[in-house]
Amino acid sequence: MRDRTRLLLFVPAATVLAGFLVAAAVRLPPFGTRSHPYGDRAVAAALARRTANAVASVNFDLRALDTLVEQSVLFAAVLGSTLLLRLARDEERGRPRSERALPGTVLFGLLLLPVALVVGGYLVAHGQLSPGGGFQGGVVLATSLHLAYLAADYWALEQVRPLAVLDVADALATLSFTLMGLAGLVVGGAFLRNVLPLGTFGEITSGGFVPLLNVAVGVEVGSGLIVLLAHFLDQAVEVTAPGDPAGGPRSIEGTDGT
Repeated sequence: MRDRTRLLLFVPAATVLAGFLVAAAVRLPPFGTRSHPYGDRAVAAALARRTANAVASVNFDLRALDTLVEQSVLFAAVLGSTLLLRLARDEERGRPRSERALPGTVLFGLLLLPVALVVGGYLVAHGQLSPGGGFQGGVVLATSLHLAYLAADYWALEQVRPLAVLDVADALATLSFTLMGLAGLVVGGAFLRNVLPLGTFGEITSGGFVPLLNVAVGVEVGSGLIVLLAHFLDQAVEVTAPGDPAGGPRSIEGTDGT
């Protein structure tokens, strides 16, 4: 696409977006006042839906469609990276080199890995009750597995991250979010409408669809980030050019050194 064509497409789109932003900004309450109409409505809605965490109520109930779009963006990023970083014709997999970590790093990683797994699972499971949720918990879960790489080596990381299973989990989690939205459409007449029993306020099963959507996002984010990092790490430590020494990672620099 030529620069002139890009500009012709950008200008009208940017003008429309700027108009919406200005129209929204002029209707905001004055800065520094105690009037927070959106916050008051969000808290009232969260209490009515028996969701103790008002942020989770907004993300997974009042504006769950926005969360579905955000989850889909991550899924698309993982899918695109998988396609772009697949083995090329002039590449092959070599044996990754093992590097010995410092004793303090090994001890820190071994002790922190199970703790991080538990914390990540807690953040996902209790996202409707306390600060946290699927996005935060999923990032912690993905990070915890990579402590095996820091504390041991790349082979240890490969043993604790079944990529084939995680690929399927990533896709199923995204699909389950959509299916729950369709269930709300069929039962309640609106996509992603919260139609499950709301339960008792403060209990882990409260909030209707909110805890289930939290789990779906947590699985998708955790699986997606692990798969995404796996492709980048493979390029760094496993992918080699034919004829390179075994285990020597292929250089990502160009012929001109850039």
